[in-house]
Amino acid sequence: MAQATDSRRRLLLSPSRRAFTTSAALAVASLAAPSLWAQPKLEKSKISLAVGGKASFYYLPLTIAEQLGYFKAEGLDIEFSDFAGGARALQALVGGSADVVSGAYEHTINMQSKNQFIQSFVLQGRAPQIAVGVSTKSMANYKTLADLKGKKIGVSAPGSSTNMVANLILSRAGLKPTDVSFVGVGTSSGALAALRSGQIDAMSNIDPVMTMLEQKGDVRIISDTRTLKGTLEVFGGNMPAACLYASTEFVQKNPNTCQAMANAIVHGLKWLQTAGPSDIIKTVPDSYLLGDRALYLASFNKVREAISLDGIMSEEGTRTALKALASFDPAIKPEKIDLSKTYTNDFAKRAKERFKA
Repeated sequence: MAQATDSRRRLLLSPSRRAFTTSAALAVASLAAPSLWAQPKLEKSKISLAVGGKASFYYLPLTIAEQLGYFKAEGLDIEFSDFAGGARALQALVGGSADVVSGAYEHTINMQSKNQFIQSFVLQGRAPQIAVGVSTKSMANYKTLADLKGKKIGVSAPGSSTNMVANLILSRAGLKPTDVSFVGVGTSSGALAALRSGQIDAMSNIDPVMTMLEQKGDVRIISDTRTLKGTLEVFGGNMPAACLYASTEFVQKNPNTCQAMANAIVHGLKWLQTAGPSDIIKTVPDSYLLGDRALYLASFNKVREAISLDGIMSEEGTRTALKALASFDPAIKPEKIDLSKTYTNDFAKRAKERFKA
Protein backbone atom coordinates (compact mmCIF):
# COMPACT_ATOMS: atom_id res chain seq x y z
CA MET A 1 0.00 0.00 0.00
CA ALA A 2 2.81 2.42 0.98
CA GLN A 3 4.66 1.45 -2.22
CA ALA A 4 1.58 2.32 -4.32
CA THR A 5 1.26 5.70 -2.57
CA ASP A 6 4.89 6.52 -3.32
CA SER A 7 4.36 5.63 -6.97
CA ARG A 8 1.31 7.93 -7.20
CA ARG A 9 3.30 10.72 -5.48
CA ARG A 10 6.09 10.38 -8.09
CA LEU A 11 3.53 10.53 -10.90
CA LEU A 12 1.96 13.64 -9.40
CA LEU A 13 5.32 15.33 -8.88
CA SER A 14 6.84 14.44 -12.25
CA PRO A 15 4.95 17.09 -14.26
CA SER A 16 6.13 19.83 -11.91
CA ARG A 17 9.62 18.44 -12.00
CA ARG A 18 9.46 18.50 -15.81
CA ALA A 19 8.13 22.04 -15.66
CA PHE A 20 10.95 23.05 -13.34
CA THR A 21 13.50 21.43 -15.61
CA THR A 22 12.01 23.18 -18.66
CA SER A 23 11.89 26.53 -16.90
CA ALA A 24 15.44 26.15 -15.73
CA ALA A 25 16.55 25.28 -19.25
CA LEU A 26 14.75 28.32 -20.67
CA ALA A 27 16.32 30.54 -18.03
CA VAL A 28 19.77 29.26 -18.90
CA ALA A 29 19.04 29.71 -22.62
CA SER A 30 17.85 33.26 -22.10
CA LEU A 31 21.02 34.07 -20.18
CA ALA A 32 23.13 32.44 -22.85
CA ALA A 33 21.32 34.04 -25.83
CA PRO A 34 23.20 37.34 -25.78
CA SER A 35 26.48 35.48 -25.87
CA LEU A 36 25.42 33.84 -29.15
CA TRP A 37 25.96 37.24 -30.77
CA ALA A 38 28.60 38.50 -28.36
CA GLN A 39 31.04 40.43 -30.47
CA PRO A 40 34.43 38.74 -30.80
CA LYS A 41 37.46 40.95 -30.64
CA LEU A 42 38.05 42.67 -33.96
CA GLU A 43 41.47 42.16 -35.48
CA LYS A 44 41.21 45.66 -36.96
CA SER A 45 38.55 48.14 -35.86
CA LYS A 46 39.59 51.15 -37.95
CA ILE A 47 38.99 50.41 -41.61
CA SER A 48 39.83 52.47 -44.67
CA LEU A 49 37.05 51.81 -47.18
CA ALA A 50 37.19 53.00 -50.79
CA VAL A 51 34.04 53.43 -52.87
CA GLY A 52 33.41 54.82 -56.34
CA GLY A 53 30.33 57.04 -56.30
CA LYS A 54 28.97 56.62 -52.80
CA ALA A 55 25.89 58.81 -53.42
CA SER A 56 24.51 56.43 -56.04
CA PHE A 57 21.86 53.78 -55.42
CA TYR A 58 24.45 51.18 -56.41
CA TYR A 59 25.90 51.65 -52.92
CA LEU A 60 22.72 52.46 -51.02
CA PRO A 61 23.12 49.55 -48.54
CA LEU A 62 26.54 50.95 -47.61
CA THR A 63 25.08 54.40 -47.00
CA ILE A 64 22.21 52.99 -44.93
CA ALA A 65 24.62 50.98 -42.77
CA GLU A 66 26.70 54.11 -42.23
CA GLN A 67 23.86 56.56 -41.59
CA LEU A 68 21.97 54.28 -39.19
CA GLY A 69 25.10 53.54 -37.17
CA TYR A 70 25.29 49.84 -38.00
CA PHE A 71 29.06 49.90 -38.54
CA LYS A 72 29.59 51.62 -35.20
CA ALA A 73 27.28 49.12 -33.51
CA GLU A 74 29.67 46.40 -34.67
CA GLY A 75 32.64 48.23 -33.14
CA LEU A 76 33.92 49.53 -36.48
CA ASP A 77 35.37 52.95 -37.26
CA ILE A 78 35.07 53.32 -41.04
CA GLU A 79 37.04 55.97 -42.91
CA PHE A 80 35.41 56.44 -46.31
CA SER A 81 37.28 57.53 -49.44
CA ASP A 82 34.87 58.34 -52.27
CA PHE A 83 36.21 58.19 -55.82
CA ALA A 84 34.68 59.06 -59.20
CA GLY A 85 34.32 55.38 -60.14
CA GLY A 86 34.88 51.82 -59.02
CA ALA A 87 38.11 51.40 -60.97
CA ARG A 88 39.75 54.12 -58.91
CA ALA A 89 38.51 52.58 -55.68
CA LEU A 90 40.10 49.32 -56.78
CA GLN A 91 43.37 51.16 -57.44
CA ALA A 92 43.29 52.41 -53.86
CA LEU A 93 43.08 48.82 -52.63
CA VAL A 94 45.88 47.63 -54.90
CA GLY A 95 48.00 50.64 -53.92
CA GLY A 96 47.54 49.91 -50.22
CA SER A 97 45.63 53.05 -49.23
CA ALA A 98 42.37 51.12 -48.67
CA ASP A 99 41.67 47.96 -46.68
CA VAL A 100 38.29 47.20 -48.24
CA VAL A 101 36.39 48.33 -51.34
CA SER A 102 32.69 48.73 -51.88
CA GLY A 103 32.70 47.96 -55.57
CA ALA A 104 31.60 45.75 -58.43
CA TYR A 105 31.98 41.99 -58.08
CA GLU A 106 33.51 41.57 -61.55
CA HIS A 107 36.69 43.27 -60.30
CA THR A 108 37.47 40.08 -58.38
CA ILE A 109 37.49 38.19 -61.70
CA ASN A 110 39.49 40.83 -63.53
CA MET A 111 42.14 40.86 -60.83
CA GLN A 112 42.43 37.06 -60.69
CA SER A 113 43.15 37.11 -64.45
CA LYS A 114 46.16 39.26 -63.49
CA ASN A 115 47.14 36.78 -60.77
CA GLN A 116 46.01 39.10 -57.97
CA PHE A 117 43.44 37.62 -55.62
CA ILE A 118 40.67 39.65 -54.05
CA GLN A 119 37.48 38.25 -52.55
CA SER A 120 33.92 39.45 -52.13
CA PHE A 121 32.51 38.76 -48.66
CA VAL A 122 29.04 40.34 -48.69
CA LEU A 123 26.80 41.29 -51.61
CA GLN A 124 24.90 44.58 -51.84
CA GLY A 125 23.28 44.38 -55.27
CA ARG A 126 21.85 41.50 -57.28
CA ALA A 127 21.59 43.49 -60.53
CA PRO A 128 24.08 46.03 -61.94
CA GLN A 129 21.60 48.95 -61.93
CA ILE A 130 23.40 50.37 -64.96
CA ALA A 131 21.57 51.91 -67.89
CA VAL A 132 22.99 52.96 -71.24
CA GLY A 133 21.38 55.91 -72.98
CA VAL A 134 22.05 58.05 -76.05
CA SER A 135 21.71 61.82 -76.08
CA THR A 136 18.44 62.96 -77.59
CA LYS A 137 20.29 66.00 -78.95
CA SER A 138 23.54 64.74 -80.45
CA MET A 139 22.12 61.32 -81.38
CA ALA A 140 18.53 62.22 -82.22
CA ASN A 141 18.66 59.92 -85.27
CA TYR A 142 20.01 56.90 -83.37
CA LYS A 143 18.75 53.59 -84.81
CA THR A 144 21.15 50.77 -83.90
CA LEU A 145 24.16 50.12 -81.69
CA ALA A 146 26.36 50.50 -84.76
CA ASP A 147 25.58 54.24 -84.63
CA LEU A 148 27.77 54.48 -81.51
CA LYS A 149 30.95 53.97 -83.54
CA GLY A 150 33.21 56.98 -83.20
CA LYS A 151 31.08 58.53 -80.43
CA LYS A 152 32.05 59.72 -76.96
CA ILE A 153 30.50 57.60 -74.22
CA GLY A 154 30.43 58.79 -70.63
CA VAL A 155 31.18 56.27 -67.89
CA SER A 156 31.70 56.74 -64.16
CA ALA A 157 35.41 56.04 -64.65
CA PRO A 158 37.37 54.09 -67.29
CA GLY A 159 37.63 50.45 -66.23
CA SER A 160 34.60 50.66 -63.93
CA SER A 161 31.48 48.49 -64.08
CA THR A 162 29.72 51.16 -66.15
CA ASN A 163 32.56 50.81 -68.67
CA MET A 164 32.19 47.02 -68.55
CA VAL A 165 28.48 47.16 -69.38
CA ALA A 166 29.15 49.59 -72.23
CA ASN A 167 31.81 47.24 -73.62
CA LEU A 168 29.39 44.34 -73.45
CA ILE A 169 26.69 46.30 -75.29
CA LEU A 170 29.17 47.38 -77.97
CA SER A 171 30.34 43.80 -78.49
CA ARG A 172 26.77 42.79 -79.36
CA ALA A 173 27.07 45.05 -82.42
CA GLY A 174 30.53 43.80 -83.31
CA LEU A 175 32.17 46.96 -81.99
CA LYS A 176 35.38 46.98 -79.98
CA PRO A 177 36.07 49.31 -77.02
CA THR A 178 38.56 51.12 -79.25
CA ASP A 179 35.76 51.99 -81.70
CA VAL A 180 34.48 54.65 -79.26
CA SER A 181 35.98 57.13 -76.83
CA PHE A 182 35.24 56.63 -73.15
CA VAL A 183 35.08 59.67 -70.91
CA GLY A 184 35.06 59.52 -67.10
CA VAL A 185 32.21 61.71 -65.81
CA GLY A 186 31.58 60.40 -62.29
CA THR A 187 28.15 59.44 -60.96
CA SER A 188 26.53 62.68 -59.86
CA SER A 189 26.06 66.28 -61.02
CA GLY A 190 29.17 66.16 -63.22
CA ALA A 191 27.66 63.32 -65.23
CA LEU A 192 24.43 65.26 -65.72
CA ALA A 193 26.35 68.32 -66.91
CA ALA A 194 28.56 66.33 -69.30
CA LEU A 195 25.57 64.88 -71.13
CA ARG A 196 23.50 68.04 -71.19
CA SER A 197 26.36 70.23 -72.40
CA GLY A 198 27.19 67.92 -75.30
CA GLN A 199 30.59 66.81 -74.01
CA ILE A 200 29.48 63.22 -74.56
CA ASP A 201 27.07 61.56 -77.01
CA ALA A 202 25.94 58.68 -74.84
CA MET A 203 26.17 57.54 -71.24
CA SER A 204 26.56 54.31 -69.30
CA ASN A 205 25.82 55.14 -65.69
CA ILE A 206 23.84 54.38 -62.56
CA ASP A 207 20.93 55.93 -60.70
CA PRO A 208 19.82 58.48 -59.73
CA VAL A 209 21.70 60.03 -62.69
CA MET A 210 20.15 57.92 -65.45
CA THR A 211 16.55 58.26 -64.23
CA MET A 212 16.99 62.01 -63.95
CA LEU A 213 18.29 62.25 -67.53
CA GLU A 214 15.60 59.88 -68.76
CA GLN A 215 12.68 61.68 -67.15
CA LYS A 216 13.90 65.09 -68.34
CA GLY A 217 14.09 63.74 -71.89
CA ASP A 218 17.87 64.14 -72.14
CA VAL A 219 18.57 60.51 -73.00
CA ARG A 220 16.93 57.60 -74.75
CA ILE A 221 17.63 54.38 -72.87
CA ILE A 222 18.93 51.61 -75.14
CA SER A 223 20.01 49.06 -72.51
CA ASP A 224 18.85 48.72 -68.93
CA THR A 225 19.98 46.53 -66.01
CA ARG A 226 18.17 48.43 -63.26
CA THR A 227 15.64 45.60 -62.95
CA LEU A 228 16.02 41.84 -62.67
CA LYS A 229 14.15 41.39 -65.98
CA GLY A 230 16.41 43.86 -67.75
CA THR A 231 19.50 42.21 -66.29
CA LEU A 232 18.35 38.83 -67.58
CA GLU A 233 17.86 40.30 -71.05
CA VAL A 234 21.31 41.89 -71.13
CA PHE A 235 23.39 39.23 -69.39
CA GLY A 236 21.32 36.08 -69.87
CA GLY A 237 21.28 35.37 -66.13
CA ASN A 238 21.60 36.81 -62.65
CA MET A 239 24.47 39.29 -62.43
CA PRO A 240 25.94 40.28 -59.04
CA ALA A 241 26.82 43.92 -58.63
CA ALA A 242 28.10 45.92 -55.65
CA CYS A 243 29.78 44.01 -52.85
CA LEU A 244 32.41 44.51 -50.20
CA TYR A 245 35.69 42.97 -51.28
CA ALA A 246 39.24 42.88 -49.99
CA SER A 247 42.43 41.02 -50.69
CA THR A 248 42.13 37.33 -49.91
CA GLU A 249 44.94 37.78 -47.40
CA PHE A 250 43.00 40.51 -45.56
CA VAL A 251 39.87 38.33 -45.37
CA GLN A 252 41.84 35.39 -44.01
CA LYS A 253 43.72 37.47 -41.44
CA ASN A 254 40.70 39.51 -40.28
CA PRO A 255 37.69 37.18 -40.12
CA ASN A 256 36.05 38.93 -37.15
CA THR A 257 36.42 42.31 -38.82
CA CYS A 258 34.96 40.99 -42.09
CA GLN A 259 32.10 39.44 -40.12
CA ALA A 260 31.38 42.77 -38.44
CA MET A 261 31.31 44.54 -41.80
CA ALA A 262 29.05 41.87 -43.29
CA ASN A 263 26.77 42.19 -40.26
CA ALA A 264 26.43 45.94 -40.82
CA ILE A 265 25.61 45.54 -44.52
CA VAL A 266 23.08 42.74 -44.01
CA HIS A 267 21.50 44.75 -41.19
CA GLY A 268 21.12 47.57 -43.72
CA LEU A 269 19.67 45.19 -46.32
CA LYS A 270 17.12 43.99 -43.77
CA TRP A 271 16.11 47.59 -43.04
CA LEU A 272 15.73 48.32 -46.75
CA GLN A 273 13.28 45.43 -47.19
CA THR A 274 10.58 47.37 -45.35
CA ALA A 275 11.76 50.97 -45.73
CA GLY A 276 9.44 53.37 -47.51
CA PRO A 277 10.43 56.30 -49.75
CA SER A 278 10.09 58.75 -46.86
CA ASP A 279 12.43 56.59 -44.77
CA ILE A 280 15.07 56.76 -47.50
CA ILE A 281 14.76 60.54 -47.82
CA LYS A 282 15.17 60.98 -44.07
CA THR A 283 18.23 58.72 -43.98
CA VAL A 284 20.46 59.65 -46.91
CA PRO A 285 22.36 62.98 -46.96
CA ASP A 286 20.57 65.82 -48.76
CA SER A 287 23.41 66.11 -51.27
CA TYR A 288 22.54 62.64 -52.60
CA LEU A 289 19.20 63.95 -53.92
CA LEU A 290 20.93 66.06 -56.58
CA GLY A 291 18.43 68.84 -56.00
CA ASP A 292 15.37 66.83 -57.04
CA ARG A 293 13.66 64.81 -54.31
CA ALA A 294 10.84 63.51 -56.54
CA LEU A 295 13.21 62.19 -59.19
CA TYR A 296 15.43 60.64 -56.52
CA LEU A 297 12.46 58.70 -55.21
CA ALA A 298 11.46 57.70 -58.73
CA SER A 299 14.98 56.33 -59.15
CA PHE A 300 14.74 54.38 -55.91
CA ASN A 301 11.48 52.74 -56.97
CA LYS A 302 13.10 51.72 -60.27
CA VAL A 303 16.14 50.03 -58.72
CA ARG A 304 14.65 48.70 -55.49
CA GLU A 305 14.40 45.08 -56.62
CA ALA A 306 18.04 45.16 -57.68
CA ILE A 307 19.16 45.45 -54.04
CA SER A 308 20.27 42.19 -52.45
CA LEU A 309 17.94 40.76 -49.82
CA ASP A 310 20.47 38.92 -47.67
CA GLY A 311 24.03 39.63 -48.82
CA ILE A 312 24.55 36.14 -50.24
CA MET A 313 26.29 35.69 -53.59
CA SER A 314 24.62 33.47 -56.18
CA GLU A 315 26.91 30.86 -57.73
CA GLU A 316 24.96 31.22 -60.96
CA GLY A 317 25.62 34.95 -60.88
CA THR A 318 29.38 34.47 -60.66
CA ARG A 319 29.26 32.29 -63.78
CA THR A 320 27.21 34.95 -65.59
CA ALA A 321 29.78 37.59 -64.68
CA LEU A 322 32.67 35.49 -65.96
CA LYS A 323 30.86 34.76 -69.22
CA ALA A 324 30.06 38.45 -69.72
CA LEU A 325 33.63 39.59 -69.11
CA ALA A 326 35.11 36.92 -71.36
CA SER A 327 32.75 37.91 -74.18
CA PHE A 328 34.59 41.19 -74.82
CA ASP A 329 37.90 40.95 -72.94
CA PRO A 330 40.35 38.48 -74.52
CA ALA A 331 42.53 38.69 -71.38
CA ILE A 332 39.84 36.82 -69.42
CA LYS A 333 40.28 33.08 -69.94
CA PRO A 334 37.31 31.30 -68.26
CA GLU A 335 39.20 28.01 -67.92
CA LYS A 336 41.88 29.77 -65.88
CA ILE A 337 39.50 31.49 -63.44
CA ASP A 338 38.62 29.76 -60.17
CA LEU A 339 35.32 31.41 -59.23
CA SER A 340 35.31 29.80 -55.78
CA LYS A 341 38.24 32.06 -54.89
CA THR A 342 36.43 35.25 -55.92
CA TYR A 343 33.87 35.18 -53.12
CA THR A 344 32.82 33.66 -49.82
CA ASN A 345 29.31 33.45 -48.39
CA ASP A 346 30.45 32.41 -44.91
CA PHE A 347 30.10 35.87 -43.37
CA ALA A 348 26.84 36.76 -45.13
CA LYS A 349 25.22 33.48 -44.05
CA ARG A 350 26.01 34.15 -40.41
CA ALA A 351 24.75 37.71 -40.72
CA LYS A 352 21.57 36.50 -42.42
CA GLU A 353 20.90 34.12 -39.55
CA ARG A 354 21.50 36.84 -37.00
CA PHE A 355 19.22 39.45 -38.57
CA LYS A 356 16.69 37.04 -40.12
CA ALA A 357 17.20 38.73 -43.48
